Amino acid sequence: MDLTALTDKLTAGLAGLHYGDQPTALYEPIRYIMALGGKRIRPLLTLLGAQLFTDELDGALKPALAVEVFHNFTLMHDDIMDQAPLRRGQPTVHEKWNPNVAILSGDVMLVRAYELLLDMPPALLAPMLRRFSQTAAEVCEGQQWDMNFETETQVSIAQYLDMIRLKTAVLLGFALELGARLGGASEQDADHLRQFGVDIGLAFQLRDDLLDVYGDAATFGKRVGGDIVSDKKTFLLLTAQAQADATQQAQLARYIGQPVADADAKVQAVRAVYDKLDVRPQTEALINRYFADALHHLERVATPAARKEPLRQLALQLLERES
Repeated sequence: MDLTALTDKLTAGLAGLHYGDQPTALYEPIRYIMALGGKRIRPLLTLLGAQLFTDELDGALKPALAVEVFHNFTLMHDDIMDQAPLRRGQPTVHEKWNPNVAILSGDVMLVRAYELLLDMPPALLAPMLRRFSQTAAEVCEGQQWDMNFETETQVSIAQYLDMIRLKTAVLLGFALELGARLGGASEQDADHLRQFGVDIGLAFQLRDDLLDVYGDAATFGKRVGGDIVSDKKTFLLLTAQAQADATQQAQLARYIGQPVADADAKVQAVRAVYDKLDVRPQTEALINRYFADALHHLERVATPAARKEPLRQLALQLLERES
């Protein structure tokens, strides 16, 4: 199947999920957040991982849906912690209902994700549940590190990269590994696909950091410079702080962590330091490195190149590349 057909299969599968009925206040928020849409990248990766090795995808569908339910569970709880008012342009669950409802509904989503994962061959059940539990814990670790970094004055580039690996990339890796194992892949091939997913996840998050500073406001989907305004520690800021001379350090210190009346002036001043230090090409180089590493792992998977092409195309789409 091509990417459109796989997405349609996922959409139909998600529409058919039953989370529970009563009390309505517990289950309606789940149906609400799951209906908000999104690209469904993670479950798509699971189906693509399976399709590398088999044309029979029905057995991978429920586990793929489990990945999407888990991902939305993390979003629901992250929105509470971030006090985010909107999710995909609509009120977040804790805003539409209240934080207590969002916490409890999210808990049920985690339970339902585990239930959906039970629908796999017995030989894979224990090892893949262990891998999922490990991944789920790592996602939580990444979120905690991200919150810690908000108040820590010294964060290294290595710490930041490890944080985004945990918070974002490991779930992409698990999604691919899960699909591959369900499709009959060897452990070695599944490991290569997991690392492909992790590398693509790192590249994708770094690209998001880059677009926040240098993207087109009309296509980015949120305010350009938002990370700078909120003093978010990103690869770009940490690289600039590590390489700045005394004058540039003073310029950054004037704006970062300080109350500033003119947000646009702050964005322009910090971006000017980035430009002088060539932070943008350094970020692009690291994105390219992770992308090349990902393709290297994909090349080593022992399946025909034609079967790999949909996965390669998805990676290109995620990073908005042409070849």
